[in-house]
Amino acid sequence: MCGIVGYVGPREATDVIIGGLGRLEYRGYDSAGIAVLDGARLQIRRSVGKLVNLTQQLRAQPIAGSCGIGHTRWATHGGVTEANAHPHRDASGEIVVIQNGIVENYLELKGRLIEMGHTFASQTDTEVIARLLGEHYRQVGDLAAAMRLTLAELRGGNAIVALTTREPGKLVAARLGNAGAVVVGLGEGEHFVASDIPAILDYTQQMIFLDSQEMAVITSESVSITRMDGALVKKAVTTIQWDPIAAAKGEFKHFMLKEIHEQPRALTDALRGRVDLEQGRIVLDDLRLGDAELARLGRVYTVACGTAWHAGLVGKYLIESLAKLRVDVDYGSEFRYRDPLLGEDTLLMAITQSGETADTLAAMEEARRQGAPSVALVNAIGSQAARVADAGALYLHAGPEIGVASTKAYTSMLVVQYLLALRLAQARKTLTPSQIRSHIQALIELPGKVGQLLEHQQIYQDLAAQLESASNALFLGRNINYPTALEGALKLKEISYIHAEGYPAGEMKHGPIALIDQHLPVVCIALQDALYEKMISNIEQVKARGGRVIALISAGDERARSLADVAIEIPATLPLLSPLLAAVPLQLLAYYVAVRRGADVDQPRNLAKSVTVE
Repeated sequence: MCGIVGYVGPREATDVIIGGLGRLEYRGYDSAGIAVLDGARLQIRRSVGKLVNLTQQLRAQPIAGSCGIGHTRWATHGGVTEANAHPHRDASGEIVVIQNGIVENYLELKGRLIEMGHTFASQTDTEVIARLLGEHYRQVGDLAAAMRLTLAELRGGNAIVALTTREPGKLVAARLGNAGAVVVGLGEGEHFVASDIPAILDYTQQMIFLDSQEMAVITSESVSITRMDGALVKKAVTTIQWDPIAAAKGEFKHFMLKEIHEQPRALTDALRGRVDLEQGRIVLDDLRLGDAELARLGRVYTVACGTAWHAGLVGKYLIESLAKLRVDVDYGSEFRYRDPLLGEDTLLMAITQSGETADTLAAMEEARRQGAPSVALVNAIGSQAARVADAGALYLHAGPEIGVASTKAYTSMLVVQYLLALRLAQARKTLTPSQIRSHIQALIELPGKVGQLLEHQQIYQDLAAQLESASNALFLGRNINYPTALEGALKLKEISYIHAEGYPAGEMKHGPIALIDQHLPVVCIALQDALYEKMISNIEQVKARGGRVIALISAGDERARSLADVAIEIPATLPLLSPLLAAVPLQLLAYYVAVRRGADVDQPRNLAKSVTVE
């Protein structure tokens, strides 16, 4: 949830930047910093904790200048220290960089730079960018050109802003992938850059949104936008209304679509401060159970409702596979009305976006009554579930989710459960640090892969035109992607009002096959995993009965593509992470079908965001 603000113009940059960062405090952070150019003189201030600490430092040690950048950091690589706070310098001290996102290959790049003689002042991946940028600047002598060369070496999703004393009055901002937005604000004789609209809305309503692989060179008088190859791009200027709802939606028509696109950033935020790639460790400071207590557990009991229940089903596979610990999953509304058998060796895991779901809270109270510790996976900070959870609250850090149909909270639930599964494996010694490191690397790569899935949306609009008159739909998946089928069906039914059912594909012959004809769209999650051949057989059986197959397939799988009427490719990842990537196309499919049918996407009929009563 890092925040970025930059300014160049006649005003005092410090006032604009600190004010903008203050409007981004809702995103969460653990340190802050600012760099301002006064002519060719670079001044940097950084502090740990809330923005007020940086403000107090600036009162004691004021800085002046009309070009600068500021950042609020939420730790990903490296602890919460002033040395790890942004901005970061290159080796010369004349280039500074701020960044949102994760550099997936930072260890490889850092190792190369160390071999070249670099000594790092921080533990962050952002300093790797700064030093790499400095190396390229030394060769080409131009900040924009050096940024292009630097970006070509980075893997992952990144929003980056840099300035240098050698080119005063200029900011270079870039977006690589989809882990963080870059918004350029247009003024008269001044320009702005930020990671979100509220930071600069007081100064301008005219904004440009950078897409992935685009870069902006910003001065007080001009904004030039290019692709990474240097080709100029003509971008539309969006006028943001002062209406807070319109401003919150930004460039998107609906909150749901905005929240789908926020998932790379949300996943990055869910990982922040919780992974140590170098040591192969998971760090869950908010979990109040130590290694010995985690090792003694005999069972996890997951309780949730709706989409969160589907997330819990995925979590069952994760925890049982990685930590070798039994997991049972129950609906909160069923759990509370029977006599569940818990005990001190049972951990109750409550999953709830709002933290106020009545049935889930009742389950937590029952766990307390029986002496079982409970942990809450929750998005809403300070909610009742977070307060009741005596074993701690693991926050999703997905940010506000306005659309009733959950999207980014769902995928964040999967990531946080994956982290918990790895933490359990760490305590129970079912995985080595080297094995955990491989899982962390795969997690770090997830935001970029979700970003890839968001780049091509015409296929969903075309599908929506074909499916808008459908009355029913069937979703099929196996093993860990059976819950994905359930979630895909729920998304379609709750916002488009098309009746849809999710089924384990192995059960197709036990009833659902009777429904298949040329009018029934069948969504098959057919990734190249251990049950791939069985899913191919399911697809062939659907086709033999005239059904229309929409298949989610592994990238490059020509066999599955040849069988399906429509195929959507999913980037390669670990099999246990495939449900997260597979969920995104199903969200987009539901969204575009609902829009095509004229449904109220953000507020579907008869539904509420949080079910606080029975």
